[in-house]
Amino acid sequence: MSAHFDVLIVGAGLSGIGAGYHLQTNCPDRSYAILEGRDCIGGTWDLFRYPGIRSDSDMYTLGYSFRPWTEPKAIADGPSILNYVRETARVYGIDKNIRFNHRVVRADWSSADSQWTVEVERGPEKAIEHLTCNFLFMCSGYYKYEHGYTPDFPGIADFAGRVVHPQQWTDDIDYAGKKVVVIGSGATAVTLVPEMAKTAAHVTMLQRSPTYVVARPDEDKVANWLRARLSAKLAYGLTRWKNVLFGMYFYRLCKRDPERVKKLILGGVRHALGPDYDVATHFTPRYNPWDQRLCLVPNGDLFQSLRNGGSSVVTDQIETFTRGGIKLKSGEVLDADVVVTATGLDLQVLGGLEIKVDGTPVDLSKTMNYKGLMYSGLPNLAAAFGYTNASWTLKCDLTCEYVCRMLNHMKAHGYAQVTPRRNDPDVTELPWVDFSSGYIQRAAARFPKQGSRRPWRLYQNYALDIMTLRFGSLKDEAIEFLPARRAGATDAAANPARQVA
Repeated sequence: MSAHFDVLIVGAGLSGIGAGYHLQTNCPDRSYAILEGRDCIGGTWDLFRYPGIRSDSDMYTLGYSFRPWTEPKAIADGPSILNYVRETARVYGIDKNIRFNHRVVRADWSSADSQWTVEVERGPEKAIEHLTCNFLFMCSGYYKYEHGYTPDFPGIADFAGRVVHPQQWTDDIDYAGKKVVVIGSGATAVTLVPEMAKTAAHVTMLQRSPTYVVARPDEDKVANWLRARLSAKLAYGLTRWKNVLFGMYFYRLCKRDPERVKKLILGGVRHALGPDYDVATHFTPRYNPWDQRLCLVPNGDLFQSLRNGGSSVVTDQIETFTRGGIKLKSGEVLDADVVVTATGLDLQVLGGLEIKVDGTPVDLSKTMNYKGLMYSGLPNLAAAFGYTNASWTLKCDLTCEYVCRMLNHMKAHGYAQVTPRRNDPDVTELPWVDFSSGYIQRAAARFPKQGSRRPWRLYQNYALDIMTLRFGSLKDEAIEFLPARRAGATDAAANPARQVA
């Protein structure tokens, strides 16, 4: 069984549904399908079902540019976000183009045919199906859905209780009236602790090192005021830009005057927890603000839980698990019935896809990221990847707009192929993301690089990306367009220098 599409989108999560909208709106003459490995829409927001799951960005920027978020809460819970994504797919008819239980495992590009051949495992029986497309748009996220990252803790097999990673949370996990230890200090941990503390006997957040934690109201009063007086679209747009500009200002302030921001954040923590709390030990990181992503706690729920005694924070390292809990290197023992390993994600590039170009396997770690969405040496392929310092969807929306502009430009000029080329020897390689977070550093060697200057540099700047991706020229010294008649082995032989990734 085979079929051909102008565009294949991989993934039916937040990014993939957005890609479907942009494609059918801006390129209505192109056929497309969305291939989803699971049996439902939603991606992360369906997969993650741990207690208290919520956004760590406001929904006025995490929401789509084309569909206003109209709920009163700006920091929304996971089920509300999932409903928003699914409703978007239904309202715009995007759901009719989704092929569920289609897991993409490899893709082969043919320059002679100017198309991708995509191999899919279909259904639980993993029947092999091949589809072809002119353009491949990867919206599959950046981590393995099969499992999260859990360190090899000594003695974990001896623990008599239950150990669970939040990514594998199931409804049968009972923690009511039990002692819980949550290992980690990131966004997932600070979400789990106050929620589980509502019914657990006690929840301990065990961290090796602290993270910057910022309290913020879960409702945006300005947004709600605007929505009561203006159209939903206008109110949403104004709120979106208000939040974007504030986020950009705050990020620049963190980089320009980290000590000032550090003092501001820690002052907020001291105010929330009182003068007697050891903020220096438990909430003062060794790095500067935004060297790693900040943790957001709506309405200060984590601090409330700590104040009322439902939870506590321990900053130490694990020596070994025991039958009844965890022994720390300080000698302290934490009793536990349930241990939650909120220890991060296992990252992968392009959904773990095996890629070949004209029969040659591609090592993605040897490629360079072009404008944050394409890869050197890979024709007719783009990937949605959000910001590390702002909402994911802001960058994904712009990526979708750019892809549609590119497709329309190619059609208008008779091009069949577009490929970023590393043809400037003065551009040096830099790490994919300038972030010190453990889950980033563990995967850094497997990911593409960024370059030392445009168009290979990732600036993590929404305003700059608007000018580049929405309004900037589609042509530069690093991009190669080819018509179908020039593609293939003959052209490659005539232009060997152009084959450099």
